[in-house]
Amino acid sequence: MEKEHQIFGIRAIIEAIHAGREIDKVFVQKDAQGELMRELMKVMKGNNVNFSYVPAEKLNRLTPNNHQGAVATIAPIHFHDLETLVERVAESGKIPLFLILDQLSDARNFGAIIRTAECTGVDGIIIQKQGSAPVNGDTVKTSAGAVFNVPICKVEHIKDAIFHLQGSGIKTVAATEKTENTIYDVSLNEPVAIIMGSEDRGINPSVLKITDEKAKLPLFGSIASLNVSVACGAFLYEAVRQRS
Repeated sequence: MEKEHQIFGIRAIIEAIHAGREIDKVFVQKDAQGELMRELMKVMKGNNVNFSYVPAEKLNRLTPNNHQGAVATIAPIHFHDLETLVERVAESGKIPLFLILDQLSDARNFGAIIRTAECTGVDGIIIQKQGSAPVNGDTVKTSAGAVFNVPICKVEHIKDAIFHLQGSGIKTVAATEKTENTIYDVSLNEPVAIIMGSEDRGINPSVLKITDEKAKLPLFGSIASLNVSVACGAFLYEAVRQRS
């Protein structure tokens, strides 16, 4: 992780949150105690900051400095406002193509998806603040720099983003095995947002309930699923094919 993209020390992280810095994720030592740590937890929860508990060894690998049991990563990019982005895409005259990632947690898969999204002309990627992969050095490297070219929106709740897209005339299509429809049965040649789920759990059931359509990739081998970045690429290139 690049040093300019991290903050270490409890007080420094608290001040960064209060100052409105784009905190991507905070790694908190599992057994850390004390009044200052309790204050940090309160501030993070009050500001809906994404955090996870990790062993002290991981924090020591992130920084050789005295981290006091907490290291924060700062996104190396500017996150976009969803409503503003949707309006801008609508005014551009092109058929909107958005990508929603529901709690995708692996930074390298995220980077690979961003790279494919850039190559297929995706107008924006939507992620949730809590539970999503960080935008860190691994993400930037795996995306081959595409992370700087594709607008990324970080929202409080994926479901609210879906409702906003639907209200703006954009159809939502969930990539899931829980359907009889394949990717070839669904129209992607219209304003659409494709929803991909996490690597291990897929799309949240509450999100599936509100999507307009569902589609799966046909699989003919003995392996039951594809890597999420590969599956995402198949969906995006089917959209490109239909729009060609």
